[in-house]
Amino acid sequence: MTFNVDTLRTFISTQLARVSSDTIGWLAIVFAQCATIPPILGLLFGISDKLPSLDVVVFLWTSLILLFVKALINKDTLIIITISLGFMIQAGLMGFLIFK
Repeated sequence: MTFNVDTLRTFISTQLARVSSDTIGWLAIVFAQCATIPPILGLLFGISDKLPSLDVVVFLWTSLILLFVKALINKDTLIIITISLGFMIQAGLMGFLIFK
């Protein structure tokens, strides 16, 4: 078996691009999920009395639902789990607000 530098370079460049792209997509979902958490925690702990604006929440949740459907179609387990956990955490925090 011979060592081929070009094959190694091609493998590394394609895999690095894929991993970087997947990581950026995963981080984007995590940050999108976290966008409404500070105002909700502020309300829960009495630090603030301002709710996040409804249009921001609606657009954010719509984009997350669309990304969730895309992940279901692509069978992307990591994204499905990430968005599902985020939805559960946000629903739990909203439940604390409603039933406080």
